[in-house]
Amino acid sequence: MGVVCALLLAGCGEETPAATPPASEAPAQRPAAGDHKLTLQVAGKERTFLVHAPPGYTGDKPVPLVVGLHFYPGSGERLRDMIEMDAKADEHGFLVAYPDGVAGGFNALICCGAEDDVAFLKALTDRLIADWGVDADRVYATGISNGADMSFRAAVEATGVFAAIGAVSGGLGGPRLADPGFMPKKPVSVVTIIGGLDQYYEAFQAGLKTWRERLKCAPVKNPASGMKGVERSSARCADGSDLEVYVVADMGHSWPGAKNGQMALPDAPIVATDVLWDFFAAHPRIS
Repeated sequence: MGVVCALLLAGCGEETPAATPPASEAPAQRPAAGDHKLTLQVAGKERTFLVHAPPGYTGDKPVPLVVGLHFYPGSGERLRDMIEMDAKADEHGFLVAYPDGVAGGFNALICCGAEDDVAFLKALTDRLIADWGVDADRVYATGISNGADMSFRAAVEATGVFAAIGAVSGGLGGPRLADPGFMPKKPVSVVTIIGGLDQYYEAFQAGLKTWRERLKCAPVKNPASGMKGVERSSARCADGSDLEVYVVADMGHSWPGAKNGQMALPDAPIVATDVLWDFFAAHPRIS
């Protein structure tokens, strides 16, 4: 990584963003099984995102939605290829959306950009709820690195949108954290997976400590992870949300269980995509 990248907390991958095709190349924006490249106008700018719908999907009954947020620099397509969430969607019958950040990044807590990506995520989820039959009570966000940071920002600022988030190799930090009121106004459950060898490990733990304090989260005794080299801890917060933390002792800045991509860790003792969906499936939105 370059010097600039090294200075950005949890912000960096190593790939360059893919070129965005012209809007004229985008297929019709209507519900159907398969893969779709969609567009939205947000703050006068065209934004793009991929949607994967499972076989048999028709849009006529409510389904969950997982929004996957990529690393920096990256794209929705590169995240999609790495985390294999589409296969999980095909198995369990939910939609996956992969937004593209501008210039390869999202305007998250530490970096990377100046766009109103919270507004983008709100517009994206609104579109899929209104037109694609997404169940508003089962909308989730996940991401890695810059995308994980963005999921935390969305949990706080996109009030009422996300039932839960899943942050991998990312965390809560940056200047907004100095505001004691920077916390969700409605319950958002969190599952996060971090590496004991990640250079940002201490910063991630500090962010989690702040989250627990602000939301008044108390430890909950759960069974151990059952996996060698993986420590699991759980807490229930005063607003009814849950916080579940997995620490993979021998992992750096990676997506555990991913088979492809520069941030993949195929031989990890845990598969992040499985952990995230299991958590999401158990956490619909709290009224």
